Amino acid sequence: MAIQSARMWCQQGLLLAALGLIPGTRAGACTSAAWEASATSHKAPLIWKNRDTDSLVSRMVFVEEKPYKFVGLVDDSAPSGRMVYAGINERGFAIFNTVAYNLPSVAGEVHDLEGAIMSDALRTSSSVADFERYLTANIGPDLGAQTNFVVFDAAGEVFIYEVHNHGFEKFSVREAQGKRMINTNFSRSGASGKGAGYLRYDRAAKLVDDLGDKVDVASIYNRLARDFGHALVTTPTLGELARRDPATPLWYASVDTIDRDSTRSAIVFQGRGPGDQGELATMWVMLGEPLTSLAVPVWVEAQAVPAALNQGKVVPLLAQSLRLRRALRPLDGGEQDKYMDLSLLENSKKTGIYRVLRDTQEDIVKRTDSFLKSRHTPLELANFQSALADEATLVLKRLADEVPAPESRPRGATDADRLPTGKTARE
Repeated sequence: MAIQSARMWCQQGLLLAALGLIPGTRAGACTSAAWEASATSHKAPLIWKNRDTDSLVSRMVFVEEKPYKFVGLVDDSAPSGRMVYAGINERGFAIFNTVAYNLPSVAGEVHDLEGAIMSDALRTSSSVADFERYLTANIGPDLGAQTNFVVFDAAGEVFIYEVHNHGFEKFSVREAQGKRMINTNFSRSGASGKGAGYLRYDRAAKLVDDLGDKVDVASIYNRLARDFGHALVTTPTLGELARRDPATPLWYASVDTIDRDSTRSAIVFQGRGPGDQGELATMWVMLGEPLTSLAVPVWVEAQAVPAALNQGKVVPLLAQSLRLRRALRPLDGGEQDKYMDLSLLENSKKTGIYRVLRDTQEDIVKRTDSFLKSRHTPLELANFQSALADEATLVLKRLADEVPAPESRPRGATDADRLPTGKTARE
């Protein structure tokens, strides 16, 4: 049944691509990392992805499929759950991807169906082993993959599968140095020196090394997902920004950085500890650019997703994040939205948004950890996740209400106020 479904969706995907109906989701610069349980503070697997895409608006959905229900991140233009870009199912199997531009790609074959593959895997896979059987059965010219799939399951297995239409290589995170692995937009098994994202890889590797085995959900969001540092170019620290007058913009081009103008969401999956089947696996969801948003927990066991992440033309939490993003990146036209005004993050007037986001994120994670110390009914899970999502939305709204409107802020800057970054990678 899984094989028939995958082939059906690949064939339909080929037709949709030909008609131009599949949204543009590959022109991204995703950055991710995976940790085996023993390398984390909570001794449970963690996998993280900053998702970069042309699709500005996304939402969360609960998909009541068989044999397995799942929750997933989808583009707003395709809300059915048949194209999913990160998700977890009721058996604790989680998956997301980063496109790998150095894997083989054959002209005339099916491409760009990673979202359909992940949706099908969430519906049919109870474990990493199931997912590997799914890949083996569907390898061929109509698979539609050129990507790194990052997965974990309820048994604590964490793997990276580097997949193209005619094969795959797998890597165990447990066997990696430090029991952690980083991915951007190239594969280890692909052509050497090709692909993209090498500078982001270097930056992420340094940050992950600095975290060591103290990594947890809050540190991933605050130290990794929101990072605007550069592997080659010196970037001001928050302390340095705190001494600057916000009346003078400090423009900085977020090129080859982890948080960047094309970053649309950040997902963290927090798994169950090995052998501890009673715990819940959590999907942490941040809709919007990380420097302008907050992450909240979602559980498939809640049988629903929060309205703040699902309802409306633009879901409420993302709508407020986009208001903040407009303040952070107020320049229009061409590629000017690559430039952000760092004075909005921190400044001498203490009106920066960064510390509020950091402290609020830590509070949300602590409250969730406390909540999960006891078992809960689906309704209790649903109510808790909705309450946190509503609170996060209100925090973002308050920040957006308080920052100066983009039209009222000065645009000019001296040469000393302009911070260059490295050359853009081909992505």
